[in-house]
Amino acid sequence: MLGAIVGDVVGSRFEWDNLKSKEFELFKPPCHATDDSVMTIAIGNALLKAATAPPEKLAQTTVMSMRILGRAYHGPNYDYGGMFYQWLYEKDPKPYNSFGNGAAMRVSGCAYAGDSLEEVLNLAHTVTAVTHNHPDGIAGAQATAGAIYLARTGASKEDIRKFVQDNYYDLSFTIDGIRPTYTFQGSCKGTVPQAVVAFLEGNDFEDTIRNAISIGGDSDTLAAIAGSIAEPFFGIPREIGDTALSYLDTPLLKLFCEFEKTFIFPKQPKK
Repeated sequence: MLGAIVGDVVGSRFEWDNLKSKEFELFKPPCHATDDSVMTIAIGNALLKAATAPPEKLAQTTVMSMRILGRAYHGPNYDYGGMFYQWLYEKDPKPYNSFGNGAAMRVSGCAYAGDSLEEVLNLAHTVTAVTHNHPDGIAGAQATAGAIYLARTGASKEDIRKFVQDNYYDLSFTIDGIRPTYTFQGSCKGTVPQAVVAFLEGNDFEDTIRNAISIGGDSDTLAAIAGSIAEPFFGIPREIGDTALSYLDTPLLKLFCEFEKTFIFPKQPKK
C-alpha cells in the first residue's frame, strides 16, 4: 500500500495543474494525502478484519470501513467523486455501476492479503463491487491487484505485461507516445493501462512515479496505481517512503502500520 500512498501524495499537487515533464521535486507544498490514500487504507482495514471471511462478510466490512473513513476525511483535500460521496451518506448504500479509476487506486492491499493470484482477484472483485460493480470497474481493480501480486511473487515485467495484455488492456503504446495528447481520464480504461505502462517503462520506483505524473491527467490516481505495482518490484527508497507517510495523520498511520505488520512483513522475500 505504501507505493500507492507515495504516488498519491506526490501526484496530489499536479492533479489540477498537470506537468508534462519528469523534472519536478517529489515532495513540495501543496502536496497532501488525498481520498486515494484514505480509501487505500480503508480497504486495507477491511482486509485486516475480514480477508479470510466469506465474501459477503468482507463486502459488508468494506462498506463500513470506507464509509467511516470517508466521512471522517472530507473537504478540499479529499476530492471524492459525486456518486461516491453520495454513497458515503446513503442509508442503504448500494453499488452504482461505476467504472471510475477509484476501483484501481484503492485495491493494492488485496495483493498482499491473498496467497494466490486467484485469491487476489477474488478479493479485488469483492472489495470493488460494493461500489464499482461495472465490468470495467472490476477489470481495473483486478488488473491492478493481479499485477501487484505478480510483482511481489517474482514475476518479470514481461510476465506482468502479458497478464494485463491478455486479460484486460491493450498496452501497445509508450509514455512518450501518449504524453503530448493525453488528457484527464476518470475511468479505469483511461488510467489503468497508462499506469501499468508507466511501471513497465520505469527504471526504478521513483522513475515509475515520474513516468505516471509526466503524462498529466488524474495525476494522483495514475501515480498511486503505478506506484502500487512498482513497490514490490523495485522496493521504495526509505527516504521517499518515510516522507510520504509523514503526510498521514495518526489514525491513518496507525491503520497503515497494522496492515503492514499483518500482511507485508510476514510476506517479505527471504534474503
